[in-house]
Amino acid sequence: MRTVLNLNAGWQFIRGCADPAATEGAVSVNLPHSWNATDGQDGGNDYFRGACLYTKMLKKDELPAADCYYLELRGANSSADVYVNGEKLAHHDGGYSTWRVELTEKMADEITVAVVVDNSPSDEVYPQMADFTFYGGLYRDVNLIAVNKSHFDLDYYGGNGLKITPTVEGKDATVEVEVFTTALTEGQKLVYTIYDHAENELQRIESTDSKVTFEMKGVHLWHGRRDPYLYCCEVELTENGEVLDNVCHRFGCRSFKIDPENGFILNGEEYPLRGVSRHQDRLGVGNALLPEHHREDIDLILEVGATTIRLAHYQHDQYFYDLCDEKGLVIWAEIPYISKHMPGGRENTISQMKELITQNYNHPSIVVWGLSNEISIGGSDEDLLENHRILNDLCHEMDQTRLTTIAAVSMCKMDDPYLQIPDVVSYNHYFGWYGGDTSMNGPWFDKFHETHPNIPIGCSEYGCEALNWHTSDPKQGDYTEEYQAFYHEELIKQLFSRKYMWATHVWNMFDFGADARAEGGENGQNHKGLVTMDRKYKKDAFYAYKAWLSDDPFVHLCGKRYIDRVEDVTRVTVYSNQPEVELFVNGESVGKKTAADHFFYFEVKNEGESTIVAKAGDLSDEGKIRKVAERNMDYVLREVGAVLNWFDVVEIEGRFSLNDKISDIMESTRGKLWFLGVGLKIKKKMDQSKKDKAKGEKKSGGFEVDLKADGGLMQMMGGFTVLRLTSMMGMMNISFTKEELLKMNKKLNRIRKPKKKN
Repeated sequence: MRTVLNLNAGWQFIRGCADPAATEGAVSVNLPHSWNATDGQDGGNDYFRGACLYTKMLKKDELPAADCYYLELRGANSSADVYVNGEKLAHHDGGYSTWRVELTEKMADEITVAVVVDNSPSDEVYPQMADFTFYGGLYRDVNLIAVNKSHFDLDYYGGNGLKITPTVEGKDATVEVEVFTTALTEGQKLVYTIYDHAENELQRIESTDSKVTFEMKGVHLWHGRRDPYLYCCEVELTENGEVLDNVCHRFGCRSFKIDPENGFILNGEEYPLRGVSRHQDRLGVGNALLPEHHREDIDLILEVGATTIRLAHYQHDQYFYDLCDEKGLVIWAEIPYISKHMPGGRENTISQMKELITQNYNHPSIVVWGLSNEISIGGSDEDLLENHRILNDLCHEMDQTRLTTIAAVSMCKMDDPYLQIPDVVSYNHYFGWYGGDTSMNGPWFDKFHETHPNIPIGCSEYGCEALNWHTSDPKQGDYTEEYQAFYHEELIKQLFSRKYMWATHVWNMFDFGADARAEGGENGQNHKGLVTMDRKYKKDAFYAYKAWLSDDPFVHLCGKRYIDRVEDVTRVTVYSNQPEVELFVNGESVGKKTAADHFFYFEVKNEGESTIVAKAGDLSDEGKIRKVAERNMDYVLREVGAVLNWFDVVEIEGRFSLNDKISDIMESTRGKLWFLGVGLKIKKKMDQSKKDKAKGEKKSGGFEVDLKADGGLMQMMGGFTVLRLTSMMGMMNISFTKEELLKMNKKLNRIRKPKKKN
């Protein structure tokens, strides 16, 4: 009988070591473990990327008796080699999937297992360029699997040897169950059993066939969050009545389609997919998550009312997919084929896709396989297109029940040929944050829908960053909680009202590590989350979605961290899914309001210190405001380690400065000439950066982009202030000195702003 022994405890770890026999400098660690849990999220784009050694001694007399032994590694980022007593047994590329190594022939009374894990830059293993940290480590469970010589397959792409394919036909379903086995002998049988949600046996088939079909009358459907009903299928390998091995997996019976006019259809009913994207890491932990971390994440996503999650940008933990099955969340699963197409990485995209599908085929929550993310940021050449065709065909060959999709970068033109490859398409758009304004989002999707009426279109990323900065006059790019709230109010109204959009995914549910980032006053993180990276604070925008998506009654008073205000009359915003909200100031009602869009706005006199209470029926939420003479500078963004902060920039009325948007500067002829000069400086710095890289200077996994003069990129850049753009260049290993910035500002101060037309 199969035994799974967890090996997480008691490993020896040596940082920066690729010698499997090394012992000097070893420290004891327990798994899951990442060596970038701190330096991968503190900024500077300098986190350690290299090889590290994990070793553990195994004594055979302490292990379960068995014919065969497999080492199972559920996540080793990014590449790894396994050694036993110094002999190399296996190599694996890809840091987010399960893989196994057979140890049977090397088992002795005592063996030393060594795993060299390496997250160094590579031209063959994805991801290598992306806006998140590539944490190194053995960051998920490591197990020893002990099995009979005859067993369910453990060698094929990390799968468990069991493939369950339900097909719904009216009120009934057929469930095809296929198993993959190793070293079966004559006289051995397979016993297939289906259990209901309460673990009651429903049907049993004994057979020698590796594939059987169950007929299920009056099947109970898996219907998303409304009714995530799960069955279980167990298959036993028996001989003379003895169970030699067994496998089991839950499954759900459901049908779905994605319609270009009506969006997502689940079991014949319209089921709007409105939700979030999720990165798996946490503050101070990296990606070495424990089960309680996964449960907390799923609970927060359920609280916001999401019906779908895009699990970006890689394969997530099996436990999290299990939770999605249980809770009824509809999932987009993808591989880390992201940002930069590498001609030498094709085989890795294929192997990671095979692992993703093989290991996750039985999850009813998954409906689409993601081929790539923003991969055409440098253009779509023939090698990239061929890679996508291969992946698309592979997905349909391995899984005829699901669809394929991509997340296209905003600059990707609507007629790009790679949009024609997958079954459905989504776009990553940040109008209102990285460029343009919020009003551009809905019309852009209308244009795509009009141009391609037969291609289902969704929004795979949209969002903006917010930290604990505050203002009564929120503006694009100010990193305040108030602007993030405004942005999401506008995007909710635009995206959720367009029925044809097959799915929308906020970027992101949680702030996450991006060590190359130097933005918003807290370096090393992307702060677009609706919840902070430590999961301790839900930003106001979280409640905007809860008001639209959740049925759990609530009322939320926005701006509770924004107490000191200078204005005589201030706006107070309340979010609620209740029909009416009443606001009280120091115990006195200032009125009741209704709001079809769930966003309630009140104008409140700001005198002295006031207690504000929002009520909706028996529900209430409370905060305070206080009248001050001067702006509280604790609410004002200060960039950590910034060469220059925005409030230190010299501004002259009627003239430009570093605090002006590039799009505004470009409206002036002299401004255009100035920008061309800056572009040449940026190009020189990029060329120098490439030369440094060619010389072998160490670079971390920062985000890079080729500055091309195409309209899409220029449109996005136009939304940045000059100072913000130069600070973001740090993610591309390009920096400006204080003297350079002051010189640029002096030149801008000489350029008059064009007069506004009435």
